[in-house]
Amino acid sequence: MSVLLSAMMVLAAVVWATSNIREIAPQNRAVVLHLGALSRAQESGLLWALPAPFESVLLLPDAGTVLERRISGLLRSPEAQTGEAGAASENDTLAGSGYLLTGDASVVQLDIRIFYRVTDPFAYVLQEQHVLPALDRIVTRSAVVVCASRDLDSILVARPELVASDSDVAARRERLRADLVSSINASLAALKSNGMSLGIEIDRADVQSALPAASVSAFDAVLTASQQAEQAIASAQNDAEKDRQAADQQADRIVQVAEAQSSERLAKARTDTATVTGFASARGADSDPGLLWRLYRDRVAKILSQAGSVVTVDPNDARLILQGADK
Repeated sequence: MSVLLSAMMVLAAVVWATSNIREIAPQNRAVVLHLGALSRAQESGLLWALPAPFESVLLLPDAGTVLERRISGLLRSPEAQTGEAGAASENDTLAGSGYLLTGDASVVQLDIRIFYRVTDPFAYVLQEQHVLPALDRIVTRSAVVVCASRDLDSILVARPELVASDSDVAARRERLRADLVSSINASLAALKSNGMSLGIEIDRADVQSALPAASVSAFDAVLTASQQAEQAIASAQNDAEKDRQAADQQADRIVQVAEAQSSERLAKARTDTATVTGFASARGADSDPGLLWRLYRDRVAKILSQAGSVVTVDPNDARLILQGADK
């Protein structure tokens, strides 16, 4: 019996002595604490450490492992959502829950997921339970700063009718995530310089932006009205273009008819005066000087017969008496 007890004691001693000898997986790394103080960090592989309570081992993600954190402090609180669903009046605290103010005094909601890596295992272990709460506060502060530095349309497409001609707005929306990551990492670097490093670094951020539920219908109504106005303008422009084309065609036809009629009238006038013109051009020194006058007298009677009334005046008489209107 004593032999069995001794064997069990020896086996327990061996198990205790080798309790901190373990294999570290490739996705992990170990931080060894010697009597509660940071001793060393080891990457994946076989770890040799003294048994507890002399040394303790904490497993952390390796430098290449990306961790995800959703910032719940930026979300609408359940109490506020219950108030919206029940259409109950909200107090000042619930009214602003989950809303961020933009640079143009608009309101937006952001759902942010942060992806980070543990870059300093010692600092991460020292901060331990404070890392995630501090990260939440830093991300919330950075989101407030980033939103306050840009207008609503630089965060999401709320009023496309106002930004259709501004090609830089889409680029500013794309820079939102990069600006947010830069702001968070700058805050983490400031903590590190003050000796309060969290031991993490942000790789990227996923941002889903939305309008408050109460204002979505108003923005939809504005968007619908602007689209209808654009359609009406386009239709009016099409009608105006059709009218312009019809007017141009009518003007071309009028010009063509006038040109044709003028050509006909000119040809007829030339035909009517051809006899007189021919006599005038063919008259020589020995021609009859009274020929043109006789020709004129022969034809002027036919011309004057088509007039309603004719008044003849002696060109040699300086006095001219005209009949007045009947009283």
